[in-house]
Amino acid sequence: MDTILNDETSEDIWDSMKQKFQGSTRVKRAQLQALRREFEMLQMKEGETVNSYFAHTLKIAKSMKACGENIGENSITAKILRSMISKFNCVVCSIEESNNLEIMTIDELQSSLLVHEQRMNGQEEEENVLQVTNEDK
Repeated sequence: MDTILNDETSEDIWDSMKQKFQGSTRVKRAQLQALRREFEMLQMKEGETVNSYFAHTLKIAKSMKACGENIGENSITAKILRSMISKFNCVVCSIEESNNLEIMTIDELQSSLLVHEQRMNGQEEEENVLQVTNEDK
């Protein structure tokens, strides 16, 4: 509003507003480009939990939406499935084969992956217990 008060004619006000919003549009466009790149390059890291990876992915997607990107839920689920670490390969194949990914929600995918993550972690704990037991003998 301060810039408008300093402008004397409606043309000055219009030019001021135009310049302000063009700059804002350019900044949003640049931010969106950076977010798209980050989203494309995103990969789950070894040792990262399913919940942590989903939170990171959804944060980027939400920022993209705030910049005007129309990103669908099925695009996000597809991105997550193709960027999971290798220990989830069998799980990802199973999910892709047994579900319609066009209608699968992010919450359904996350729940499914969490169940498998818990099972994998349980198996690793059992293997560690067996290894310690065998070393004691």
